[in-house]
Amino acid sequence: MSAAESVADLNARIDIIEEAYEFLLAYASQGLASDVGSDTGRQAREYLTRGDHALANFGDFLKGCIARLGVEPLAPYNAFIAVIENDAKHARAAIQLVLAQPAISSQMVDNLNASIHLRALLTDLFLVDEIFKTRR
Repeated sequence: MSAAESVADLNARIDIIEEAYEFLLAYASQGLASDVGSDTGRQAREYLTRGDHALANFGDFLKGCIARLGVEPLAPYNAFIAVIENDAKHARAAIQLVLAQPAISSQMVDNLNASIHLRALLTDLFLVDEIFKTRR
């Protein structure tokens, strides 16, 4: 995979995560007791599932991106990737907990959206996205 393909893949993963968060903000505001039996509820599960998959092995993926871009010095990148790895792991645990529920209410999603783990991850991704923009 080339450096350009790595950055494109990173952008796609970040887009999936951001789109999921934006959809879930709207879902949380609807006051639904359950996701069962509605198109919006089905979409909520789909967005959560896509976000979960986009976060899989995120730290290793970022390490590969950094290697292909040939950035120096590596130490600050590796240190921040370790932060992202932890935040992604924690956010995934929260997402997977919600996905494991038989019914996903708007209130549950609102609590997920407010989770410090998810917010930390989003902030991490905004920073990484901005850094990669300057390196293109």
